Amino acid sequence: MKLILALGNPGDRYRDTRHNAGWWVADHLAKRWSLGPFKQVGPEASVDGPVGGHEVRIIKPMTFMNRSGRVLSKYLAVQGFRFEEDLLVVVDDAALPPGRFRLKGRGSAGGHNGLQSVEEALGSREYPRLRIGVGAPTHPDLDLADWVLGVPRSGDEEAILEQFGRLALAIESWLSEGMESAMNAFNSA
Repeated sequence: MKLILALGNPGDRYRDTRHNAGWWVADHLAKRWSLGPFKQVGPEASVDGPVGGHEVRIIKPMTFMNRSGRVLSKYLAVQGFRFEEDLLVVVDDAALPPGRFRLKGRGSAGGHNGLQSVEEALGSREYPRLRIGVGAPTHPDLDLADWVLGVPRSGDEEAILEQFGRLALAIESWLSEGMESAMNAFNSA
């Protein structure tokens, strides 16, 4: 099984914030792949089904961003599951401008609490991720936490949403051809 772990925060208060860009992508993929509605069981809301010859589960942790990695423990116990190949973490990134995204096969959490939680759960930085640009604070007095927990400006939101078709293609490339091939095809543009 391939897991797509989309990071975000539960609740109406956070639904439209930059920090939930991963959940926006999860919703888009579930619709695109006709997987049906997410169902919450315990600490996760998930949906699964066949996609391009793979059984795929899309997960939204309901544990809040800084504890996102906790949902991975039961999957790590599944025989044959290799997080280096079978897991893709989808996450917002303030270092990338809105409308840009980047696939990475490994790396540091870079101060992102959700990625830090995933790293702690896996005991490794060697896991694939898809970073979705949400832009950096536009004023030096704006705190990064307040920025990512804020609603994007109209133009920024449009730039992010316009990339969803390419994001889906990049994820489908990861599913069918692996991270290296997907990075080569989608990181250059």
